[in-house]
Amino acid sequence: MELPRRTVVSSVYAAARLSLPVLAALLAMAPPAAHSAPPPGHPSPGAAMQLIRPGVDQSAPLRRTGVALDSIDANEYTYIEVDEGGKSYWIATARMNIMRGDMVQFDEGVTMAQFYSKLLKRTFQSVMFVDAVSTAPGKR
Repeated sequence: MELPRRTVVSSVYAAARLSLPVLAALLAMAPPAAHSAPPPGHPSPGAAMQLIRPGVDQSAPLRRTGVALDSIDANEYTYIEVDEGGKSYWIATARMNIMRGDMVQFDEGVTMAQFYSKLLKRTFQSVMFVDAVSTAPGKR
């Protein structure tokens, strides 16, 4: 015997209404998630970088050096136009303070060709996204 559709839907709805407070109570009683260590079997962030870039010493000094020609802040990123030995290109990193003429050091990153920034409404011929940039004041 088939139940009328209305009865089945209202029964499911009633069960869902009852289980939401139970779910909320269980979540409130759960201990906060610890973010200090990755789950078992997962590499640490440093080990993950060694898997991605084998042979690269993460504690080594930054290898590429150039002069900041220009910079643009956009949300959490800073785009920096770098002159390295007469060749200029754009890099992007976490937002930072930088001045035109500063010396910058960084490692290789991931380069994206024809990168369009919606926020800046601009297409960069290429942008290299790098993990870290160190600066030293240059001649201004």
